[in-house]
Amino acid sequence: MLKGTVRGATTETPFGSFFAPGVPDGTEVEIVIRPQHLKIDFDRGGKGPAPTPEHGVPALGRVRRARYLGRESLVEFDMEFDGSRLQAVIPGVFLPEEGKPLWLMMRRDRCHVFPVAAPLAR
Repeated sequence: MLKGTVRGATTETPFGSFFAPGVPDGTEVEIVIRPQHLKIDFDRGGKGPAPTPEHGVPALGRVRRARYLGRESLVEFDMEFDGSRLQAVIPGVFLPEEGKPLWLMMRRDRCHVFPVAAPLAR
């Protein structure tokens, strides 16, 4: 999940702009994506990833930990842009070492933008 603020029907993130039609300016939103929909790419010796327009803007993360869960691997990242944590699920065995820089990309058609709900009054 990413957090952002709507300005002009979009929310800017390190992964690029996300549309938030009908959401008023200044509204805090959460951009939600399933861990299996994140794409991971290698750093290629400091040159960065090889993104495609389909996968959007890449953002750098460092591996916090990786675990093999039987049919898939769960990789947790500390994101460079704000220190937030994202998790990716990768089919098969993928166990990069802790601290390894990798690029993450997310397709906008797989993301959902929701206004942050106000806390319930007691």
